[in-house]
Amino acid sequence: MPIKVFNTLGRRKEEFEPNNPPIVKMYTCGPTVYDHSHIGHGRMYVSFDGIKKYLELRGYKVIHVQNITDIDDKIINKSRETGEPWEAIVDMYIEEYLELLKELKVRPHYNPRVTSHIQDIISFVSKLIKKGYAYESNGSVYFNVDKYKFYGELSGRLNNELWGQEEEFLSDKKHPYDFVLWKRRKPGEPYWESPWGPGRPGWHIECSVMSTRYLGERIDIHGGGEDLVFPHHENEKAQSEAALGVRPWVKYWLHTGYLMIKGEKMSKSLKNIIPLKDAIKELGVPVLRLWILSTHYRSHLEYNETIINQSRRLYERLLSAESIIERKLSEASQSHYDSDEDVNRMKILSSIILGFHEALSDDFNFGEAIKYVWDFTKFIHGELQYSESGALALLSKEFADQLNSVYSYRETETRGVDYEFFRSLVDLIIEVRNELRKNKMYKLSDMIRDKLSEVGITVMDYKDHSEWVSKKLKE
Repeated sequence: MPIKVFNTLGRRKEEFEPNNPPIVKMYTCGPTVYDHSHIGHGRMYVSFDGIKKYLELRGYKVIHVQNITDIDDKIINKSRETGEPWEAIVDMYIEEYLELLKELKVRPHYNPRVTSHIQDIISFVSKLIKKGYAYESNGSVYFNVDKYKFYGELSGRLNNELWGQEEEFLSDKKHPYDFVLWKRRKPGEPYWESPWGPGRPGWHIECSVMSTRYLGERIDIHGGGEDLVFPHHENEKAQSEAALGVRPWVKYWLHTGYLMIKGEKMSKSLKNIIPLKDAIKELGVPVLRLWILSTHYRSHLEYNETIINQSRRLYERLLSAESIIERKLSEASQSHYDSDEDVNRMKILSSIILGFHEALSDDFNFGEAIKYVWDFTKFIHGELQYSESGALALLSKEFADQLNSVYSYRETETRGVDYEFFRSLVDLIIEVRNELRKNKMYKLSDMIRDKLSEVGITVMDYKDHSEWVSKKLKE
């Protein structure tokens, strides 16, 4: 089935057709490293990772670039406030950011830093000057917005709405809404030499330079939070298409919604920021990813305990479902005939798989897709465990692998573990524990359950039996 995406450019759904399939070139805006990453950042990282992984599931090869802004007014101000060198500040927060990405199982191919691309930025600005789209004034360089007739095409906002930006440079500009490409040096600020004198890059130019360096002159997907549409992405689009002479520079612009806490947008002014590392520690990566990918990426995502508990419950059910699938696969034998019940079960499972793919093919609608993930766990617990069909168990395993390829809820691989031996050993422990429960030796049976939990094995007691799942198999 075709994949459709909602393109911010034009504000409509379009059939997804990358420039050079099966390659998909994707650029997403990364952090400005002057403080800890928060869960709003995490929402954006995981949302685009989910999109990337679904595209890969559908047979595309995604080349992903996510930048790091390591020179900016916020970084300089942080240095002044703390007395720490700006280089030390960015190095510390970059190290944290990269470790968080690793924990979240988000793997861009490139994480370019602005300060590693200063000469590329100077060359790009020089090209804009040569083409007549930029001008030098008093050691700074500005983009002449009036020269680019398509300004406002992405955001729907006009150039006069840029009034007031970079007010300290107003006297240097031809128009108050022109935006800076290269900022002249100020006393006490870091700087690099350039043809226009010492200075540093403006914010918008960096993404144009790093994206085109690693992805070329035409990009398939450019993503970020909806707050970046204007002015950041509008300015990126203008300067890139002006310098490169291509339209469209980006084929599909995708933007994530805000993270909401108690009905309000998360923001520093409201003092409701939740550090990403704290959220990971409290929730765990699988639950955090399932929560983020339980809502359409363009919708606002609510952070509240009720919704998070639903994701926690879904995670537990997925683990339990996988345990049932593994057991059914180990018990299954080659069959030449399935019962009417199992033939009907295959139709139900096929319908769940189809619904999941239809949801994600419709603008990556994770909010709709998660319903089919729940249906899958209900099917495994309510149907597969009573089935004799090896084919049904195999298709269930294949679909579980597809779900994991998108949601990445499996915490570790089982490398180095003899799984059959491990399973048999835990089954034996559970059998002994069941005998203890039958004899009302609850204190001892609870101790066994707690000890198993400490090594990553969760025991779930039912009326007449117990089941277990391993959250983490150690090498």
